[in-house]
Amino acid sequence: MEHIFTDANFEEEVLKSPTPVLVDFWASWCGPCRMMAPVIEELSEEIDGATFKIGTCNVDENGQSAQTYGIMSIPTLLVFKGGQVVEQIAGTMEKQSLKERVMKHAS
Repeated sequence: MEHIFTDANFEEEVLKSPTPVLVDFWASWCGPCRMMAPVIEELSEEIDGATFKIGTCNVDENGQSAQTYGIMSIPTLLVFKGGQVVEQIAGTMEKQSLKERVMKHAS
């Protein structure tokens, strides 16, 4: 199951994570975000764990995190490694392409 990232836990869960982290910035009213949700869920079931952490951050509820990382359109996916953004993916994408882009950052 994917993780839920918030303004309150972002530093601990994402920036200080010993493994790379994929953060899906989304909102409930966003159609493309809803299209990506099952893709993120499937990817989470496949790779979340020892080598990667995957989760979501609702931009409406966690505006500080979205603002800090300049999220202007959603869905935007950011890959963090060692507390730094190493990949940014905007819009929708099919699972295999997303997995390939994410896995190149696996520890």
